Amino acid sequence: MRILGNIIWWIFGGLEAAIGYFTGSLALAITIIGIPAALQTFKLGLLCLWPFGAEVKKGESLSGCITVPLNIIWIIFGGLWACLNHILFGILLTITIIGIPFAKQHFKMAGLSLAPFGKNVELNF
Repeated sequence: MRILGNIIWWIFGGLEAAIGYFTGSLALAITIIGIPAALQTFKLGLLCLWPFGAEVKKGESLSGCITVPLNIIWIIFGGLWACLNHILFGILLTITIIGIPFAKQHFKMAGLSLAPFGKNVELNF
């Protein structure tokens, strides 16, 4: 069922969104200062590529004190807009019964796109 959900997700915009996240990640990785943000957009792209069967968990990181300032910078420079975008599409998809599973995935991505530092995406194939 996860494979079918992911294929339907790809057809109706998930693949384009993942390509957008990966392109943004590549653009950020070109600059040295953007590498931490590039890793986070890559994480968002993976979640956008395989949302069904993926879990977002709190990461075990040694640099726990740096995640708060990085998340604040992330929110200021685009994380809030990405989160609001996923929330808007999630609300629109809950109008129909068929769209509810896809809305759940958008809400999962909204949580990660608001504060991605300090979280890990686990893909379960």
